[in-house]
Amino acid sequence: MAKVRVPRRAWVDQGLRALAEGGPANVRIETLARSLGVTKGGFYGHFADRPALLKEMLDTWEHEVTDLLIAQVDGGSQDVGAKTRLRRLFDVVSVVEEDPTIGITVEFAIRDWARRDPEVARRLRQVDRRHTDYLRSLLREFCADELEVETRCLILMSVRLGDHMLAADDAAHSRAEVIERVMIQQMS
Repeated sequence: MAKVRVPRRAWVDQGLRALAEGGPANVRIETLARSLGVTKGGFYGHFADRPALLKEMLDTWEHEVTDLLIAQVDGGSQDVGAKTRLRRLFDVVSVVEEDPTIGITVEFAIRDWARRDPEVARRLRQVDRRHTDYLRSLLREFCADELEVETRCLILMSVRLGDHMLAADDAAHSRAEVIERVMIQQMS
């Protein structure tokens, strides 16, 4: 029987899923190998050790939720207006948040991990800074008041994260309707 070689990215993706399910302590080489249907020896063909995998997991998450997300929103061109790109951003983020390897459950796991690990906290601040800088750049195209830009940026970032943490809702309006209204208000 031929040996199955699992691609490097499969290890990273499985590590991100494990992180989302149980935090960094849940990212164990033996468990990942078992879930991928291979021996843990295959891991060492790609990574020197567990810290190397954890670093690559963070690298992958950061790249996909910043560089790739922004490229997707800009559509390869900034010829479209800021409000169009802001609408794209809302749409792209709502899809990305469902992704089991880079979505909101992974982000919350990374945010929790950052509370205990200074390097992860630094990386998270870097990602948050990239997100808010990009959001500010869009908002500034139609909002001249810097305090208003900061206010809208904080509202949008807070709603994005907080929406996933609130269990209560309004029986008269769906959460999607309320979020849509918030987004429209921030673009006016």
